[in-house]
Amino acid sequence: MDWHPKTIVAGVDGSDTSHQAAERALAIARHWNAKLILATVVRQPEGWWGIGGAPPSPEAMASAIADGQRTILNEIVQRLDLDGVDYETLEDLGDPTTQLIKICETNDADLLVIGRRGAGIAERVILGSVADRLCHHSPIPVLVSP
Repeated sequence: MDWHPKTIVAGVDGSDTSHQAAERALAIARHWNAKLILATVVRQPEGWWGIGGAPPSPEAMASAIADGQRTILNEIVQRLDLDGVDYETLEDLGDPTTQLIKICETNDADLLVIGRRGAGIAERVILGSVADRLCHHSPIPVLVSP
């Protein structure tokens, strides 16, 4: 089998493991002269768990989420040496597993690179690991970075 990735998606969430995953994805993209897509997906909050006070307006919440995603992507772009690499950044909302799979399918990606863990322990216990779900459901190869 002659495998030559043309498009690589790296799922990033601001964690150290996702930064390492992005570095590995960049090295693979550079080696194969492939396009690199740095994608961040944020799960929309389903309720208000604040202590006291009114919940933020939907507009304020959407703005805060978008600002957070841009911060994550800006930090990763600044940390990586992307000179000479065809890359783009993508922001999405929803279930990270579902949305990363859709990003891969929409962009005809050949490889998905993710960190082993990124979410807090509460989300892992309740929802399971995004990495684990992606390994079971992704239609393309998944590289999980430790």
